[in-house]
Amino acid sequence: MEQLRKIAEQFDLAGTMVSAGEFGDGHINDTYLVVCRDGEESHEYVLQRINRNVFADGKGLMANMQAVTDYTRKILERDGGDVERGTLTIVPAKNGESCVFDEEGYCWRVTHEIKGVYSASVVENAGMLRETGRAFGKFMRDLDGFDASVLTETIPNFHHTPKRFENFKRAVAEDRMGRAAGVQAEIQFAMGYEEFVHTLVDQLEGGVIPLRVTHNDTKINNLLLDKETGKAICVIDLDTVMPGLAAYDFGDSIRSGANPADEDERDLSKVTMDIDLYEAFAAGFLSEAGAIMKKEELLSLPIGAKMMTFECGIRFLSDYLDGDVYFKVHREGHNLDRARTQFKMVADMEKVWDRMNEIVLNLAK
Repeated sequence: MEQLRKIAEQFDLAGTMVSAGEFGDGHINDTYLVVCRDGEESHEYVLQRINRNVFADGKGLMANMQAVTDYTRKILERDGGDVERGTLTIVPAKNGESCVFDEEGYCWRVTHEIKGVYSASVVENAGMLRETGRAFGKFMRDLDGFDASVLTETIPNFHHTPKRFENFKRAVAEDRMGRAAGVQAEIQFAMGYEEFVHTLVDQLEGGVIPLRVTHNDTKINNLLLDKETGKAICVIDLDTVMPGLAAYDFGDSIRSGANPADEDERDLSKVTMDIDLYEAFAAGFLSEAGAIMKKEELLSLPIGAKMMTFECGIRFLSDYLDGDVYFKVHREGHNLDRARTQFKMVADMEKVWDRMNEIVLNLAK
């Protein structure tokens, strides 16, 4: 409590801190709800310590967050939106900066707690997935005029699939744990996509699709939902906001949301690319973002779905071959199970590929 008080007192908070406790269920940063009292009024804030093992450049991360929330707030003001709840509000430190650093070099930040909201951990039905798509589509549309190139890459090469593939080939070649012989079917499946992994990077470099501000973690638990209406009102967890492609945000949501089974499901017969769930997310996403996209970018969205799923698959398989050093595992072969679900999704996407393309083109009309 005393350490949190020392950190909190460095920010421009209203009143005096009376309590601080752990808040939320995030797995990366340490998050606390701080309550301050100013006379009869009570004020709540979210205090976070950024995980420097994941985000080495805290200053760059906060510069991104400040720039994006400031820009979004102007769009909300222009459009008559809810400025208080439609975007995160960063509380400045008393020295005028957007964050402070403690003696160990950790970056801390404070935002206003948004009232009347809740967060969901799982998508329960197609309607929730559509709403997820709408919220992230709006996030992208609102930032359409923002110069993404000025943003810092908080995790360099996060979705540079060709580099992820090179790391996969390295893991196969080194075979540190002697596991490669037992997963030849998975290795050969992945090797068959070597040319494909360059598709989006080549399209960006060739000017076929534009660089955009991307969230890069487009799951429903990164939305705040209104308690009364269930509608998404604010996109949160902006640590991974970076320059990227619409295909990344669209694709990551499809990877996680269009498969009704668990990510580590052992029974692959339960793993499928549910085209109805795909269409639900696409309908929501394109209801907001479709107007800012040309045909080439629209057609990059299904590519993103397959690319993000494949990329995640080779990351799981690489980690399995390396000895499970990156992703946390809870059983033997856990990362291999995860890789297999992703590859099953990719294979299923191939079967409905024409339909996936038709859906995005029809919804954008």
